[in-house]
Amino acid sequence: MFEELSNFRKYLPSRKSFRNMTPLARRELKSGMAFLTPWIIGFFAFTLLPIVASLIFSFMNLSITDGLLSPPKFVGFDNYVTLLNDRQAGVDPRTWINWFSSGTPTSMGVTITFALVSLPIGILFPLGLAVLMNNPNLKGKMLFRSLFYMPFIVPFVASVFLWGGMLNSETGWINRVLIALGMAKEATPDWANSTFWVYPTYTIMGIWGVGNAMLIMLAGLQSVPTELYDAATVDGANGWHTFWKITFPMISPVIFYNLTLGIVGVFQYFLVPLVVNNGTGRPGGATMFYSLYLFRNFFTFQDMSYGSTLAWFLFIIILLITFVLFGTAKYWVYYAGESRS
Repeated sequence: MFEELSNFRKYLPSRKSFRNMTPLARRELKSGMAFLTPWIIGFFAFTLLPIVASLIFSFMNLSITDGLLSPPKFVGFDNYVTLLNDRQAGVDPRTWINWFSSGTPTSMGVTITFALVSLPIGILFPLGLAVLMNNPNLKGKMLFRSLFYMPFIVPFVASVFLWGGMLNSETGWINRVLIALGMAKEATPDWANSTFWVYPTYTIMGIWGVGNAMLIMLAGLQSVPTELYDAATVDGANGWHTFWKITFPMISPVIFYNLTLGIVGVFQYFLVPLVVNNGTGRPGGATMFYSLYLFRNFFTFQDMSYGSTLAWFLFIIILLITFVLFGTAKYWVYYAGESRS
């Protein structure tokens, strides 16, 4: 948001330069500003203003259910203290340990656990597909690329309903295939209703739509100079050494990009548990992700202050993780033409 504002301001002329403009340049500037005005109004009304309002709400005791009977009051950091002591939110790291020892789930613990399961697969799977699609000996590459990309353009809610039907433990065709192959009906996975299978279920749903990440990885692979591979072949390097010494460093910016988006996305994971498990947290609270817990406080319980506090804490967590990622990037992300001391 702040980057958009700074980029917008640097293109605005100063008063002195505006006075020195020709009449034609002034008309063009006024026309451009007229076209930008709807976006500017929308940005301030629907992005900047809600962000500022939510920050103010986090320091108040505002609740829609109270109405005008209880005017909002400034409470300082009370909402943040409540958040730190909220065991269901689980922002205190000690509650994550309690989950693994006692089996009591917390929303932040659920989110982090799912991130540990899905993020590595979400990076490695499209990378493997991209390497396969980049093979010059593969026949029908264009067809396969199109087929892998097609699920990405399917509306996400529709794809979630589709997978929810396929993975249904009673009527889903995946379990029917397993039964046809000889597996007992009692042994088939209860995909979305089992604490063991629910995270693999969500991960499978995510893998189905990795076509966009695959194309980004493929673009990175195709930008690697072939001279490097020729030199490695002359030096006697095998495929494994070629990948780690040439391919991975050259596409590390692309991997870094997908990793950053993946981390941001997994901390905002919301739609799949809302649609598949109706936002109830079933089974056993294992799908009460942090964003879903935020949504319930904000819109179900209509506690605007505590919901805003949850949202701002999530923003801080994502911001800190992003800073860590960019801080460690200098050790493993290579940019062509970059000089390092």
